[in-house]
Formats: sequence, structure tokens, C-alpha cells
Amino acid sequence: MRLKSVKLTHFRGYRHTTLIPIDEAMTGIVGRNDYGKSTILEALAIFFETDGAKPDKSDMNCFSLAEGADQFEIACEFDGLPDRMVLDENAETTLTDEFLLNADGVLEIVKSFKASTGKLDRTAIRCQHPADAQLATLLSLKMVDLKKLGEQRGVAESVADKRVAALWRKAIRTAAGQIDCQETLLDVSKALSADNKSIWDKIEAQLPIFALFKADRESSDGDAEAKNPLQQAVKEAQAELQEQISELEKKIETSVLDVANRTLEKLREMAPELANELTPRFKEKPKWSFSFTLDGENGIPINKRGSGVRRLILLNFFRAEAEKSVVGSQRDVIYAIEEPETSQHPNYQMMLMKALLELSLQHNRQIILTTHVPALAGLMPIEGIRYVTKDENGSPFVKLPGDDVLKEAAESLGVLPETGLERARGVVLVEGKSDVVFLRHAANTLKADGHLDSSLEDLGIVPILIGGCGSVKHWVTLNLADDLGLPWCVFLDSDIGGSPEQVAAIEKRKREVEARGRSFYSTRKREIENYLCPDMIEAQTGIRVAFTDTCDAKKIIGLAVRVKADDVIDRFWPLMSSDQILQCSTYRENDLERYELKELIESLQKLVA
Repeated sequence: MRLKSVKLTHFRGYRHTTLIPIDEAMTGIVGRNDYGKSTILEALAIFFETDGAKPDKSDMNCFSLAEGADQFEIACEFDGLPDRMVLDENAETTLTDEFLLNADGVLEIVKSFKASTGKLDRTAIRCQHPADAQLATLLSLKMVDLKKLGEQRGVAESVADKRVAALWRKAIRTAAGQIDCQETLLDVSKALSADNKSIWDKIEAQLPIFALFKADRESSDGDAEAKNPLQQAVKEAQAELQEQISELEKKIETSVLDVANRTLEKLREMAPELANELTPRFKEKPKWSFSFTLDGENGIPINKRGSGVRRLILLNFFRAEAEKSVVGSQRDVIYAIEEPETSQHPNYQMMLMKALLELSLQHNRQIILTTHVPALAGLMPIEGIRYVTKDENGSPFVKLPGDDVLKEAAESLGVLPETGLERARGVVLVEGKSDVVFLRHAANTLKADGHLDSSLEDLGIVPILIGGCGSVKHWVTLNLADDLGLPWCVFLDSDIGGSPEQVAAIEKRKREVEARGRSFYSTRKREIENYLCPDMIEAQTGIRVAFTDTCDAKKIIGLAVRVKADDVIDRFWPLMSSDQILQCSTYRENDLERYELKELIESLQKLVA
């Protein structure tokens, strides 16, 4: 299951019901400090009952309380639902067949908390449930009552296995014909449990695993931030082994009940009345508990080190998780991180964002983060941005991305200078870190060997990372580049040889940039990786890699030399000599031999001419 949205009602600053849609991959919640960004993440932590996340009466909105409201609510919607589920016995059914989905066809779970104490009052499923009084009770009927109702409605003959409740429910509903439904809040403790078998437990076991990493931390040996990644790994491991764990629990239960029953048999010989009063049962399921920590040098807990080190542990947990295969995992995982920029050097901020973006591309992972740093917000997929602002009464509300909203968000956050931008005289907008490596090394190497008079740094020309091709539109249309107060241009891969949609997108960006009277440069080859020298790669790795000007060289080289595709430029481009740079960028025009990358650098340098 994937988290589709979260709704907050009377919760902290969210006085009225506020819907926050969650992107299927990465959601970036942006806005000023103290505007309600962290509240969204903490609400999710309370909903998923994350360790350390406990609601209390101070979570109740004071204005709502004064108006007579006696509860606050956190509701979550889920899509990506399982095709089939076993809710009771061993028969498969669906949430649709059981009338457990809301009007939008998704699973909506509502948790209500008492205003007076903050304690959970009720967990319910908001759904379109049968209006008929008898049909509305099917999920809570004991087997004996279910059979009785089925016999009254004459469906007993159509039930293949009369021991399976799901088959009785299906037969009764089928016989009822057209079923009228109404919005209903089904209390999971009352309307979804029969014969001591909780249908809710089966549904809850399918919900995503949620992990929250907060910006503020206690400085103690139990620092949740240092432990949480490993504890989360334990949860995932237990989830993947749940079938074996359940089988082991059954064996333990059978063994213990056997001892208990034999004890009662002996007791019955001496005191039959007392023995007949006793029924053996487990009060609760076994608890599987594992505790981990990380010790640093000389036995000093890692969470006693500086805050930057602690955040780097988190960074590398995400990096490791991004590379981990998730094949076979049964549950989705939601990673929520508050202000990844906290205590980190800008370079590490970018590394963390890259790791998160990679992780979000995995089919059963979702990322939700908050930030008020424009540089990080600019790296997020545009469709996943949620801008939190306040209305005229000071109440927070959430705006979805659009040109007007993004412009407002940009103005609210401000455009902050990148590292080194204080000395800049001109700016080149590029897609990612590899483009910066590409341009700077080409300029520095060609200058060192006398092919250029100056490098980019010499002239104060600074490349700025703005994310993918789609982000160029927003830097242009929102005047973010102009707000820097410096001359600027754009450099992108041409994507020639890629999909028609990719090529068309580049052409569209070119028209947008040139319409502003700015220069737009793109590669003659498909991507910057296509300019790598095969001879150099072979000299470094012993592997001969063949690729053309328009093929996916990044992927081909990465697979051949066992380097991640996105790291190919970082690994090999700094090893390119000036001769190799010129050789691999040579082209002919009007019977003249020309050098593309030398000409590109010379054109960029005209920004400050």
C-alpha cells in the first residue's frame, strides 16, 4: 500500500480539515519556519504509532476546543492496494468486495483522539458501506450468526466451504443484488472483528512502515536518530520474515496449549468443577524485541559525537538503503526526514538529496521531507512540492504546485547564494553535480595546456545545480535566475538518441530560455558521458567499452566497469587529458575541423566579456 494523502482536523495549528496529498515517490513540504511543516510529519508519526510519537491534549487546536470540538483527527488514505487479501480463515477477498473503500476507491483510516487527554479514542475506516442494517454488520458477525443469517436468506447451498466466513458474506451480498451504500465510519474494534479474529489486524499488517527522522534530537545514548535507522532495518527484516515468525508463533502456541490442556485433564481428576471453569489462552502475542546501537572510537556512542556526524550516519543509511534490493519485500516503507540541511555542509546536503531521490524511485519506497532551503527545494520533483503558508487568520494551509504557487514559494523562501556565488560575475544553470565536474575540468585542463586563456573560475563564472530539465522552466518563468542579479545562460544534455519526448522537452526549454534573450547551450552528443575517451577508460580499468555518440553511454559504461551510471562522470572525467577532451569533442563543419568543448567554454566565458 502507498500513502496517498493525510488529513488533519483540529490538530495543532490545523484548525479546519486540511488535505495534504502525498506523491507516490517524493513529497517535499516547503515553507517558512513555524508554518506547520513539521506538524505534518509528526501527525504521520502519531498515526503510524512510531516510537516516541505520543499525542497529548496540547495537540488539540485551542480555537476548535473553544468552539466545542472534543476531538482531533488524523486520517490517512492509501492506494496501491493488494489485489487479494486474506481477512479471515484462508479465503481470499478484496477490500472492494468487503465495502471497505471510500467514495474515491481508496482505503481511508481515521484515528480520533480525545481533546481532554490526547489519547486515542477510536480507529475507524471511512468507507461506502451497505446502508442495509443487516448487510452493514456482516464483518462483525460471529460464524454462528453469519450462518444463521445466510440460511434465513437462503444462500447456504451456494457456500462451497461453510467454515469460511468470507464465503458466507459473499453469498449473502450476491443474493442481495444491488446494494445501496452510504458513507460510514466503521469502528475497527467493533465492526471489524468476530470470533476473536480481528480483521483489522490483517489490514493493519499491510500498511506501510513509517520512519521519521527529526531535525531536533536529544543528546543521549538513546538518541533516536542514531538508533532509528538500524531499528527500522529490524522492522523491515521482521516484516519480510513474518510468515516464518507466524509459523513459529503457532508452534509455540500449540506446544504451550498442549501443556495447559494436559494440566487441566489432571486437575479434572481432582476438581472437575474448577477445571471446567478454566480456559487456556494467550493474553497477547509474543513480542519480538531487538535493540541496537552504534559505538564509535574508544567505545564512545556515535550519538555523542557532533550533530554533523550524527546526520552523516543518517545520510549513509539512506545511501545504503538506496542501493539495497527490495525484491520480495511485502510492505511499502515511508521515510520522512525533517530538514535534511540541518548541521550539514552544502555538499552533504546535495548528496543526501541525491540519495533520497534515488531511493524514491524504488517502487515500494516513499520519501517525505521538509525544508526551507531553496537550493534543496529546487532539487525536488516539481509535482511533489507542497507549499505550506498561512491565511489571513494565521491558520496554515497547503498549496499544490503551479506557476503562481511556485513563484510565491520561491519569493517566500528567497533565493540564497550557492557556495562561491558571492564572487560570481556570471551563472551557468546546469542539471546536476556531474555537469559542474564536466565544465570545470574541461575549462581547467584546456587552460593548463594553453588551449584557453582563462578557466571559468578565473572569470567568476559559477555553475548552479537546478535539477532536471523540467526545473529549467521554473528558474526561467519564475525569474529566479534574474533574481540573482547576474548574467546567466543554460547548459543541458541534448538527449539526442533518447526518446522523442526527451528531445522535445529540451527543444521547449531552449525556446523558453532564448525568448528571455539568454543563451542556451546543449551537447552535440547525447549526454556528457558520450564525450569520455574509450582508451582512457580501458587504461584505467582494463575493460574496452564501445559506445556511440547517441547511445546511452552512461548506462553502457556503468554496467561494463561496475560503476553506478550517475557516478560515471565523477569517476572518469577528471582523468581526461586536454588532448582527449579535444579529440572526443571534434566535429567537422564546412570542411573545417572544430572542437566542440573548447568552443563551448569560450562561449560561456562571453557571459562576462
